[in-house]
Amino acid sequence: MDRVPEGDTVWLAAQRMHTALAGATLRRGELRVPQLAAVDLTGATVTEVVPRGKHMLTRLADGRTLRTHYRMDGSWHIYRPGSRWRGGPGHSIRAVLATDEWECIGYRLHDVRLVPTSQESELVGHLGPDVLGPDWDVEEVLRRLRSQPDEQIGVAILDQRNLAGIGNLYKVESLFLTGVHPWARVADVPDLRGLVERARTLMLANRHHPEQSTTGETRRGQDHWVAGRKGRPCRRCRTPILLGDQDPDLQERVTWWCPRCQATPAPVDPRARTGEPGTEARRARY
Repeated sequence: MDRVPEGDTVWLAAQRMHTALAGATLRRGELRVPQLAAVDLTGATVTEVVPRGKHMLTRLADGRTLRTHYRMDGSWHIYRPGSRWRGGPGHSIRAVLATDEWECIGYRLHDVRLVPTSQESELVGHLGPDVLGPDWDVEEVLRRLRSQPDEQIGVAILDQRNLAGIGNLYKVESLFLTGVHPWARVADVPDLRGLVERARTLMLANRHHPEQSTTGETRRGQDHWVAGRKGRPCRRCRTPILLGDQDPDLQERVTWWCPRCQATPAPVDPRARTGEPGTEARRARY
């Protein structure tokens, strides 16, 4: 399974970037995206680097903020001066922030914007409470989720307007651990608070290291309950894990689940694909 960046990945990267850059002056500051190609950040002093959901905010002493987003394939890499950059081909570099001590190289970054720090809300103000942030407010998250009771829960908890930072991995793993079917309506989730808190607990447990384990095991193939395990036996009941497509706003996300451990008596969206003739749908992938 491809490891798509999630909130804990961005959180860890921001901590490392902050350690490397905060208080230092940039001796090289390049933004290799068309709309910012003429911008030179050389000479600017970095005050802090903070995460906001899946966004990273690099704040400068001159009152500007650089916002970057990983989306599906972005990453920041940190090197000592003179070290070889190994994050990908040169043409995939989108930002270079270098001081006398460190070189921070952004590969395949998306949504690169440079705005006055006072206007950050225009970029991230729409986000819900950050799962790993100081603004975390579970009551507000529950209020936002419950405001759309008929939404599929697997779509709702990925909606960054409800809570910021959760991605597909923590979606499928927390749904499994709480026994909730991905296509169940928000209104039909028996313990919505428990689901949200379980997702947050998993992210808190993984934020200090790059490995993302939800089982307590770090060995490849043993680190997840259902993610990346289509057709393999459920670790709890031995039923084969299913894989289907869940499509929020036409953006297809693959979803793994156990049809036994996550069975639901509530109505399920017909797009839930189990692959079993005569069950919830007809077009599954194993």
